[in-house]
Parts: sequence; C-alpha cells; structure tokens
Amino acid sequence: MTENSPTSGWFQGAVHVLPLRVYWEDTDGTGVVYYANYLRYAERARTDMLRLAGIEQGALLADGSLMFAVRHCEVDYFSPARLDDELEVHTRLTQVRGASLHAEQIVRRDGADLVRACVKVACLDPAGRPMRLPASLKDSLAALPRPEQIPTNSGNATK
Repeated sequence: MTENSPTSGWFQGAVHVLPLRVYWEDTDGTGVVYYANYLRYAERARTDMLRLAGIEQGALLADGSLMFAVRHCEVDYFSPARLDDELEVHTRLTQVRGASLHAEQIVRRDGADLVRACVKVACLDPAGRPMRLPASLKDSLAALPRPEQIPTNSGNATK
C-alpha cells in the first residue's frame, strides 16, 4: 500500500478516515455546509482510500485503461456541519463485485454521525461502458484491511 500522507487520511481497522475542515466555500452563506458538498467530501475520501491501496485514479484515466463513476448513491442527513468544524469521513468498502465497488461513508464531527451515504461505484472502460475490475485492482483492494481481519480490541488508528 502507498505511504500515508497528511492529506490522504489513514486506516482505522477496516475503515479509512479522512479528516476535513469546513471552509466558507463549503457553506450556504449562513455557515451551514451546503448539502451537496457532503458528496464532494465522500468523493475525496473514496479517492484517498483507493490511493492508499495503490490505485491512482488519475493514472488509470491517463493511460486510458478505466475510470470509476458513481452509479447509485443514497444519503441520509442527520445534523448539519458548520463553518470551521473539524470533520472526519469514515469510508468502509462493503462489497467488491465484478464491475463495481460498494461503500458506506459516514461524515462525523466529534464522533457524532452527521451524514451517512451508501455509494455504488461502477468500473467503466474508456468508452463509458461497464467493465470488470482488472485482477491487479482486485488484488490491491484485497490487501485493504477487512473487518474480519481486525481484532475486536483494536481501536488505534494506523497513522
């Protein structure tokens, strides 16, 4: 897996954690995060989770091999984030299928769930048609920690 950097987050057991701060540009003008920006946070977190697994989406796109696109997304909003809040996006792969990835993503502030998203991401060929995940990507994803591989008493983040 790729080395952690300050912007890529870390794995806490089987969950990727990406820290974020809410900036003025994220808000609706009243200091509350605009609802659609949570999808941007989720996209960043998924991208960095894949990056830590050694999957660079920019390189995949540049060499014309494949790309990922959100196929389905369900979002529940529980409580708003506000200007200057320190947030964490927790991402957990729930399924790796033949041509898609499924993830649960939760935006948290001080341990409290603000937003929960269930996302299905399709693997597409350069023409935009669904394609199977290449074996090399499946191998990289298989190397990620899985819930069943994590001892129940582990609560320390791997930074």
